[in-house]
Amino acid sequence: MALKQLALVAFVSLALTACSEDERYRGSARHNIPIPNATYALMSEKGMSKDQPILIRSYKKESELEIWKRRADGQYALLKTFPMCRWSGQLGPKVREGDRMAPEGFYAITPAQMNPNSSFYVSFNMGYPNAYDRSYGRTGAHLMVHGACSSAGCYSMTDDQMGEIYALVREAHSGGQRSVQMQALPFRMTPENLAKHRLDPNIAFWKNLKEGTDYFEVTRSEPRVAVASGRYVFNDGVDGRVAQALQQKRQQDEAQIAALVARGTPAIKLIYDDGDQHPSFKRALVANGSDSLNKTASWASRDVGISRPDALTVGPRVVVLDGAGKTRTTVRAASADHDAVLAAVATAPEPAEAAPAAVVAKPAANRPATAASQVAKAGPGQARPAQVAAAPVAAAAEPAPTPVLQRALSYVPLIGSSFMPAPAPAPVVAAPVAPADTKASTKKRAGDRVSQAGAPAAAYASKP
Repeated sequence: MALKQLALVAFVSLALTACSEDERYRGSARHNIPIPNATYALMSEKGMSKDQPILIRSYKKESELEIWKRRADGQYALLKTFPMCRWSGQLGPKVREGDRMAPEGFYAITPAQMNPNSSFYVSFNMGYPNAYDRSYGRTGAHLMVHGACSSAGCYSMTDDQMGEIYALVREAHSGGQRSVQMQALPFRMTPENLAKHRLDPNIAFWKNLKEGTDYFEVTRSEPRVAVASGRYVFNDGVDGRVAQALQQKRQQDEAQIAALVARGTPAIKLIYDDGDQHPSFKRALVANGSDSLNKTASWASRDVGISRPDALTVGPRVVVLDGAGKTRTTVRAASADHDAVLAAVATAPEPAEAAPAAVVAKPAANRPATAASQVAKAGPGQARPAQVAAAPVAAAAEPAPTPVLQRALSYVPLIGSSFMPAPAPAPVVAAPVAPADTKASTKKRAGDRVSQAGAPAAAYASKP
């Protein structure tokens, strides 16, 4: 009997503990989600505390989100890297509502942007559009970092990850940090990435972002951000020592980029079916299916499923660009990983060159054709054009000779003469005509919703 009572007490105790934990994470107390003990231990090991300021960096291509925290010496150090469960769209900035693009740029997260009652567990609003976005007339709202592993323009984490990230931001706010800077980047600003994307239409914008990330990496302090003349401006008026260190880093990066290009690094543009996710989640998706991943990643969010799982089972298309930035060939890569992209480019077939069409040249009217006018000169590297025979041009009629002249000319065959019949016209070489440029038609996928601008509309924008 005593054993049964003990078992009953243990069961009730376990049930109460489960209810208490469930209430903490799902109920109105979600705002008080605790920082995990393992993260506290990591902060202690790195000389950090929960109250010190933090900084967030996200990378689309690598599908990672970093939390940096300021140490007692005033410099930031990396605390933790989280694999990203989902982002949507392409590399590049968000431009308009419904384009499914996740923002890129420098954003500030204040306490007012924190949402413990999100449909996607907990979340915070990135602050898009910021001053830079507004200067270009960009539209959109409710661009979040949230749970649920589903995205229509947001950065989506698992619910467990989002709870921890939310707690870290909340504690930094409580410690006195008025706003947390988020550096939302297309990729890690390495020479390898910049060399590959050197002809991408967004490269000027990305180089502007790199000015801010360079300052952070050189000084390990948060850059001050302003907007002027359609550009981000970072730490205007830095001291000479910092300016020299920044210039040295940029020169080193540019030298490495030039060396990579000289060694044959291709210029590319990545085209995703609809964003991506970290390889660790992609492996789970392929092995166990989207339902299994959804249950694991989104246990506390509204059940919306993994967004566009069909777009995650393949890697991006790699568009190889020529020296003018035009498409030379396109090939599918296994993933966006550096080595996978280079391997795909190495196996890409060379585009076939169209043979020039033969054209019959039209002779000039009422004018004898000369050799100079009949031969077209081909430039270096051009295919040799085919020779095309031109119709002889009739010479202008001469006045009829007088009878005396006729009698004189009748003796010419007898005494010989240098007068000879006019030579036949030389064959004309026609210059090749470039084939007409055609544009591939764009097919719409069945079921797509299309906005008035003709672009696929976002399925559901994340709400704060």
